[in-house]
Amino acid sequence: MPHFAYTAIDPSGRTVKAVMEADNESLVLARLRDQSMHCLEIKQTKKAKSAASFGAKKPKPKSLVIFSRQFATMIDAGIPILRCLEILTSQCKDPALKPCLEQVTTDVKGGLTLNEALAKHPIAFNKLYVNMIRAAEVGGILDTILDRLAGFLEYEADIKSKIKGAMMYPVLVLIFSVIMLFVLFSFVLPKFKEIFTGMNVELPPITAALFAMGDFMNKYWWVIILFVGGAFFGLKSWGKTPKGRYQLDYMKLKVPIVGELSLKMSIARFTRTFGTLINSGVPMLRSLEIVGETLGNVVLAQAIEQTRVSIREGNKLSQPLIQCGLFPTMVTQMIDIGEESGRLSEMLVKIGDFYDSEVESTVKGLTSMIEPMLIIFMGVVVGFIAISVMTPIFKLVNSVS
Repeated sequence: MPHFAYTAIDPSGRTVKAVMEADNESLVLARLRDQSMHCLEIKQTKKAKSAASFGAKKPKPKSLVIFSRQFATMIDAGIPILRCLEILTSQCKDPALKPCLEQVTTDVKGGLTLNEALAKHPIAFNKLYVNMIRAAEVGGILDTILDRLAGFLEYEADIKSKIKGAMMYPVLVLIFSVIMLFVLFSFVLPKFKEIFTGMNVELPPITAALFAMGDFMNKYWWVIILFVGGAFFGLKSWGKTPKGRYQLDYMKLKVPIVGELSLKMSIARFTRTFGTLINSGVPMLRSLEIVGETLGNVVLAQAIEQTRVSIREGNKLSQPLIQCGLFPTMVTQMIDIGEESGRLSEMLVKIGDFYDSEVESTVKGLTSMIEPMLIIFMGVVVGFIAISVMTPIFKLVNSVS
């Protein structure tokens, strides 16, 4: 569709320069007249660059939360949408969000609805955000939905930060352990080997094995790096294929402890997102489609798609969820009760709250289990190295005695 750059004067007397997408010039002039704007100049131009061309960076969750909160407050105060966008754009300090808001403001000036303008920037505003805005515009409750979106984004960011914070210590310990082993095998053990070789000490099998490992790491360290890198990139490439992605996502759900955590996180996201969409007035089938795309797990997404098909055929929501065998009995029973009582969105949010707390407690339990396991592992490694090095020394002392 052609794009037209225009210069016009708005009802307040300000000069506005923007680009509008339309079939022809007459349609642009008609839209400007509908907005009580007087056109000074208009000409066809190339398609305007989208925000995605500015490096494709994703805005910070905190920036979206602040934007949504302030937008809701301004709408509640009776400020027009276009004026709200202009103010928020001028105040925005996030380098990833600001170009998006500038383009959204231009598109709204050009005659697009707010949800259509936001939909052109999927990196910043996902389908959940866009569809809730669409429902808000239809229902005339934009301020309420924006406030609800801010709360939803804030809660999700809080959960993610708690998980990252809980995993920080074990990851740091693991990195330190790898560095320490590298230093031992690269610099410390070769010195001991030189000493023992120079004194013609007969090495015990355990010491010989340790030195052989050290020699292999020193000579063929590049093989180890290539193997690890090749395995990583190979697994990543395989994961991009439909079959590989399905198999990896299935394994994520079946791995002991980690699979349980992954399933709980997916259930919490599914129920909270689904409940928020329904509560905002988005139709159930459309809500399920959006939820399936935002779960990030192909196995669960296929189960949600089968649920959509089943509901379209006239079945209850809980039936296909029970049949897929992925969702716990408590979840399906509470969804069934919510359907029967007409309080499905409220029940879904409660399930989301419960599983968010379950995720938090599981992460704490996992980290409390990982920490002693890492300490035991390091103790075994250090003990093995100490015994391997000290045994020839004891032999040497005895022979001297």
